[in-house]
Amino acid sequence: IGDLSSNHKMNRLLQGDVGSGKTIVAFLAMYYNSVCGYQSALMAPTEILAIQHYNNMKELFKSTNIEIALLTGSVSKKEKQDIYKKLESGEISMIIGTHALIQEDVKYGNLGLVITDEQHRFGVNQRANLKNKGISVDVLYMSATPIPRTYALTIYGDMDISTIKQLPSGRKEVKTFVRTE
Repeated sequence: IGDLSSNHKMNRLLQGDVGSGKTIVAFLAMYYNSVCGYQSALMAPTEILAIQHYNNMKELFKSTNIEIALLTGSVSKKEKQDIYKKLESGEISMIIGTHALIQEDVKYGNLGLVITDEQHRFGVNQRANLKNKGISVDVLYMSATPIPRTYALTIYGDMDISTIKQLPSGRKEVKTFVRTE
């Protein structure tokens, strides 16, 4: 919220183990962004994950009047055209999707926040294409396994980093191992 409220563009990596709560942080950032009058886009690497995020977000925000949409390759052409119109007019506040979010036909009315889930699964150009859909957009990357290039950006000052070190209460511990042959 501090990043989103500041006069500087956010460029932040949120890292944490699987199940640590990265997604709820992303959803709350999208909600805050929506309350401030901006659109948000969350890009997931697979349709299955995009649908899962969409269903969870719809459930979380069901008591609000926030327009949430899902855009993937399997959405019908007619539905896509409707989503494109609503995105460009600003009627849709939050959109979740796959690479479909960066297609040429997708135009946003007031994009203020882009989130890339499992950022290591996207190329530099793909992540940039989503960010470039808006003007002076805040960016949040999420990953349980950041790539070396991402770490280099955090070291040299181009990206801030947040780490979730604890699991939500009641969650089983995630164990991460490094093994040799």
